Amino acid sequence: MPEPDLPIRPGSFEEKFVRSGGHGGQNVNKVATTVQLRFFPRLSGLPYAAQERLKALAGSKLTAEGDVLIVASEYRTQEQNRQAARARLGELLARAARPPKHRRPTKPSYGSKQRRLESKKRRSAVKQDRRADGD
Repeated sequence: MPEPDLPIRPGSFEEKFVRSGGHGGQNVNKVATTVQLRFFPRLSGLPYAAQERLKALAGSKLTAEGDVLIVASEYRTQEQNRQAARARLGELLARAARPPKHRRPTKPSYGSKQRRLESKKRRSAVKQDRRADGD
């Protein structure tokens, strides 16, 4: 499951196995190998701020009810798909648990302002030279 340092309550997710779509012959039609892992942020014990970051990071994986739905079907076995889905959830939770870095506002240096103004003057002079004498 997700990284051990993250406090996740046991009933905060459920796994459901469904049949895979697409090509694959007879095996696809008989065996339910695709994993749908549904994570419930409200029941997880995550701090509110981390839940909000999780919702923002989840994107299209977020359902209308506010749950995170991860579908894994890249492998042929249930167990491999289960591990893949859990790994993706763990990665998503780890990113959500990390607070964003505080942005320290900076101002342009005096030298950069001077260089910018100088380049504007040069460009203006080039355009001035292109004008007809009548203007």
